[in-house]
Amino acid sequence: MTRDEMILAYRSPGRHYHDLRHIEDCLAKLDRVAGLQARDREILTEAIWWHDVVYDPTRADNEERSAELAEQNVAHALRDEVVRLIRLTRTHDVGPDDRLGAILISIDLSILGANGAAYDAYAAAIRREFSHVPEAAYRQGRAAVLERFVSRPVIYPDADFAAWLDRQARANLARELAALR
Repeated sequence: MTRDEMILAYRSPGRHYHDLRHIEDCLAKLDRVAGLQARDREILTEAIWWHDVVYDPTRADNEERSAELAEQNVAHALRDEVVRLIRLTRTHDVGPDDRLGAILISIDLSILGANGAAYDAYAAAIRREFSHVPEAAYRQGRAAVLERFVSRPVIYPDADFAAWLDRQARANLARELAALR
């Protein structure tokens, strides 16, 4: 799969949040990360590009399918680490000594700490992606997802992202949870 094919995938109908803008935003957040070796930056760049290349909101295996595509396409020298990182986006759980995992997950979740208007646009885009789900079921499912993030002692496993975004993320999540209830 070429980069052009990936761009087409990210531009496919039905993607309202998990689209090319999300990838571009994640890449911009990666640009802000200091102190990375060139190889680590390359691994994270590939993981960002591949992590949502497969996205169907009616399925629960998008991350795995994206990882499998990356496994078939990413250069051998980077493949294992890129695939491992993509699989972390399923749960967003990162081990304590996993710097690249912490950075990728923090980047992927950075939208939670956006300003109020950007967060509200994100929440509306997620609802559009799940338009096939009845309202009551959506509210219950979305609230469960958000509550898992709120209950974590740290939303962002990377300390720099946590210092930058955690307070706003918690405010955004509390506001959306209140609206869902």
